[in-house]
Amino acid sequence: MSAPKHRTNNIEALGCLLSVLASLVWLGAAAVIANAFGDLMDGHPVSVVRTGIWLMLLWGLRAALDLAAQGVLAQAADARIDALRHEIVMGEARAATPSALGGAGAIAALTAEKLEALRPALLRYRPARMRVLALPLVILCIAAWHSWAVALVLALAGPLIPVFMALVGWAAREASARQLQEVGQLSDLLVDRLAALSDLRLIGAGPATVDGFAQASEDLRGRTMAVLRIAFLSSTVLELFSALGVAMVAIWVGFSLLGELGWGGWGVPLTPTAGLYLLLIAPEFFQPLRDLAAAWHDRAGADAVMEEVRQWREDRRPQRLGRGEATSPAPMTTLETRGLRHRGIAYPDLLLEPGDNLAIEGPSGAGKSTLLRLLAGVEQPEEGQILVDGVPLSDRTADAWRAGIGWMPQAPHFVNGSLRYNIGFGETVAPDTLRAAELTGVIDLLPRGDLTRLGERGAGLSGGEARRVTLARALHGGPGLLLADEPTADLDADTARMISDSLLSFAAAGGTLIVATHDAALAERMAQRVAIHGKTAI
Repeated sequence: MSAPKHRTNNIEALGCLLSVLASLVWLGAAAVIANAFGDLMDGHPVSVVRTGIWLMLLWGLRAALDLAAQGVLAQAADARIDALRHEIVMGEARAATPSALGGAGAIAALTAEKLEALRPALLRYRPARMRVLALPLVILCIAAWHSWAVALVLALAGPLIPVFMALVGWAAREASARQLQEVGQLSDLLVDRLAALSDLRLIGAGPATVDGFAQASEDLRGRTMAVLRIAFLSSTVLELFSALGVAMVAIWVGFSLLGELGWGGWGVPLTPTAGLYLLLIAPEFFQPLRDLAAAWHDRAGADAVMEEVRQWREDRRPQRLGRGEATSPAPMTTLETRGLRHRGIAYPDLLLEPGDNLAIEGPSGAGKSTLLRLLAGVEQPEEGQILVDGVPLSDRTADAWRAGIGWMPQAPHFVNGSLRYNIGFGETVAPDTLRAAELTGVIDLLPRGDLTRLGERGAGLSGGEARRVTLARALHGGPGLLLADEPTADLDADTARMISDSLLSFAAAGGTLIVATHDAALAERMAQRVAIHGKTAI
């Protein structure tokens, strides 16, 4: 067990212990109240001031212990949830392929929303379970000291609650799991529809999309109501058992004090003080059980979330090279591949030096983009080596290698920020970079220049202008190697020629250029060409 996890467990144990101590304080307060009223019933004088002081001290102590317990448990819950979020985020950052749990929406829902379902269980269930283990046993011993009949009633009524709770818990856990699965699927659906929002509007599919969301939301509402129905049903039955147990204790105490019952004690008449004390602590015997029953549904939800986390952990996916650390870029030197084979495709051996340029051709799905990902260290090859200046690309060298690579994806992606931020991400963008990507004229036409907010869809930019922004992003920082995936796809001839000129200018200035393309005109301008045809490469 790691040190942070061990420390979190210790904090949780301390919070549970404080919660148990807070509950035990009531036994002392009940004794003060019972003594005061017992003395009144026996005709003895009672000091109201002394009784009030004792009650204020005990209730103040209980409030302080409760407050401390909640603070400690909240700290432990924050630590545990933050640790799980960090684990998932770092795991997704290192994974080379999507998770089997679903797309980005499902993972985002698990990380941001579903993990919060652990908080009620950590704050309520574990303390309640600890109180169930301690408080009823203490009260049962006190009750048995005064009356075996009261102890028998409590001993018979108490176990019915956990038994029924376990039966209901099975159904609650299954219902919670179905509900959480619906949340993940709805999140994935939302991400997919937002990504295709423009296309959906163009083909007039907006009403059908809205209807689909409405149906998915209605299904989620049904799952949620199923969980609530189970919770209300179990709470009603548990309250019935508790009320019957307390009522039976009250009947025995009342008739014993009236002299109508002579059995149930230990041969000693029941005193008013003892009878009142038994009446006051009897509800407290059932309170931890009720608290545990209420928190049982929190635990069911938490179990469903942890089951998803377990499935995520067991999803063995290819890992990208590197440790994800920020580092200085390694200088671009010789790039070589030897015996590279991945996903059934045998790639040809390559040897590239600064200033070289290479076109990778082939049909869709042949493995062109995969080769770019292998060269960037985003995926690890199943066989063969990628050597940088004669040194194999590994976890130790991949971060510095990627820091010196410019990446131009096939589909432009933007963040909700300005054009300048979408290029440099907070760093200063050199004017030469904008000129190299031929963005100067585009910026002059925007309402606020390079401070114009683009939004996540690149609002205000044409397809060619958006592609130039991604080219400027790839050129930012002066990379030694530029990887471009279909840089001229879906562009008109003039814009494609402009992008091609910018890419070749980068190579002419000493940069190494590798392009995966279907564009025959661009490929003919490259110095080297490699054709990939699925399972074989030429």
